[in-house]
Amino acid sequence: MRILAITVLSVFLLNCTERETVNIGGSTTVLPVISKAAETYRENNPDIRIIVNAGGSGVGINQVGEGKLEIGMTSRDITEQEKTKYPEIDFNVISIGKDAVVPVVSSEIYEAGITTLSLQQIRDIYSGKIINWSDLGGPDMDILCIDKETSRGTRHVFMKAVFGDKEAEAPGADLVLGSNNEEQTALTQSNSAIGMLSNAWLNDDVRGLTILMPNGDKIEPTLENIVNGTFPITRDLLIVTAGPAKGITKQFIDYVLSDQGQTLVEEAGYVRINQ
Repeated sequence: MRILAITVLSVFLLNCTERETVNIGGSTTVLPVISKAAETYRENNPDIRIIVNAGGSGVGINQVGEGKLEIGMTSRDITEQEKTKYPEIDFNVISIGKDAVVPVVSSEIYEAGITTLSLQQIRDIYSGKIINWSDLGGPDMDILCIDKETSRGTRHVFMKAVFGDKEAEAPGADLVLGSNNEEQTALTQSNSAIGMLSNAWLNDDVRGLTILMPNGDKIEPTLENIVNGTFPITRDLLIVTAGPAKGITKQFIDYVLSDQGQTLVEEAGYVRINQ
């Protein structure tokens, strides 16, 4: 019996070690799509392990550079500093969908009448020039200005649009957070906050602002305006590999880009890459 038990255990361990693994990590914006894709892909490919973690765009890019991940998730472009840091890595970037970064406010502020702001007004808030909602026609309440960690893709895209510099400082910020989930929670718990979120993370408690353009147009953060390119803060959702993907890594990426995978992009609240 003991010999049989050892034999069974040996076979079990051998099967575990033989399972091929794809390690994925990075952007919390891309995370819902890849997590669901991994779940559905494994249903038809039980011999493949797909491990998905978050951490932010910077983590995804850097860990691909360090050889710790087969796939990095990023919601921003790779910086020149990151390319210089890993000169031996030929980063292969693949777009899997489209998204908008939306200036958002607590529902109480939205319902009090702050539904539309210009990029200049948003810049003044993050610069610390405007610190009370009454200066914008809202209630007499101090603004809780929420920023993101500097490596986050959402911040890069937002700051590029608002300040013209993806690495701009935000002296008006009262709070610096990381993931979309953390920021969504902070906005929900406050009654006077402003922040930046992926379009897919809006809800009844966190309301997206319409952008007042210089020509007077008011552009709402709708999927239609993301598709037609009129909303001024849009981006591609990206995955990155070290060189062209091969083997099971390529097979999984092909699945994400397939009709079934792109349906998961839509279900997560984003836009198909071919729209």
